[in-house]
Amino acid sequence: MKSPGEPCRGNVVLVRRIPSPAGELMLGDFRGEVALCDWTEGRRRGANARRVQRTLDAAFEEGDSPLLRRLREELGEYFAGRRRAFDLPVRYTGTPFEARVWDELRRIPYGGTITYGELARRVGNPSAARAVAGANARNPISILVPCHRVVAAGGPGGYGGGLAAKRTLLAVERSAAGRMTKDV
Repeated sequence: MKSPGEPCRGNVVLVRRIPSPAGELMLGDFRGEVALCDWTEGRRRGANARRVQRTLDAAFEEGDSPLLRRLREELGEYFAGRRRAFDLPVRYTGTPFEARVWDELRRIPYGGTITYGELARRVGNPSAARAVAGANARNPISILVPCHRVVAAGGPGGYGGGLAAKRTLLAVERSAAGRMTKDV
């Protein structure tokens, strides 16, 4: 067990902070896979990043990489309403249950939403709405694994980056989806 501040065994997550229309994001590249695309402000601020470090036994190092440049480009296209899906490999850092939830999040159509109850049904455990909400909150790859598309039965529900960020992401998607439908 390493002591606090002791370097990891050579594992590094290259990280870079970027502004976005919904708030500042921290992006992370672990060996050519997106391991982090998370908010620097909000309820889960820091918790997801620490979990990524612990799970990968990796230190964060400020830097850049071809993957991070491509991620910034794809996020720019997303916020401009020109990208519906992301083409980058991702690295999950959660439990098998969380990975099932996160896989299911990626199946929610662009511009659409589902409830936590529906997400629980989709992962095969209809009584696990609270558990899927927790998995949603621990998702460290926001936007690419679109946890913002899950809403509470009575309204928007919570969001790790804050409700303003969630509303911005949903508005971007609904606006772009409307434009794309009219163009057909």
